[in-house]
Amino acid sequence: MRPKPFIPEFLTDHPDHVKDTNSGLIWHRSKMRVLYVDTDRSQVVYHANYLKYFEFGRTELMRGANYSYKQIEESGYIYPIIKTELNYYKPLFYDDLMNIQTRPSSIELVKLQFDYIITRTSDEKIICTGFTKHCAVNSDGIPVQIDKKTIKLWESFPKKKNNDWS
Repeated sequence: MRPKPFIPEFLTDHPDHVKDTNSGLIWHRSKMRVLYVDTDRSQVVYHANYLKYFEFGRTELMRGANYSYKQIEESGYIYPIIKTELNYYKPLFYDDLMNIQTRPSSIELVKLQFDYIITRTSDEKIICTGFTKHCAVNSDGIPVQIDKKTIKLWESFPKKKNNDWS
């Protein structure tokens, strides 16, 4: 089943965020261009590369929130992926410009999830949707509670609102 179209509403006060007018959800948006090395013999993006695009979106969201992965790791936390889901709808080709929409989704005691929607910039068609679920661990690989700065990011990220930014 195809998802509803992603129709972005650009937020003038927050240029790196968009609101999907269909769902009302706010997303962090980053752009990336498909590299030749990302394509396979059929000249489309190889399916596993979408996980790399998810990582780019996630990293940019965290960097935009002034809490980069480097800072997270320096504070003693690591967030390895424990589960992924990807749904493919249309292909991307070499040199296509894409929008990677990312948002913090669920959060539990030791687990958190990011959701993603990748669209082609030229027509906003949905290419791929999915999520990554992560577990908080310390430097010894032992599960620990999610750090306070990450919890604050989840709490402060804009929720589904009509026209409000909160």
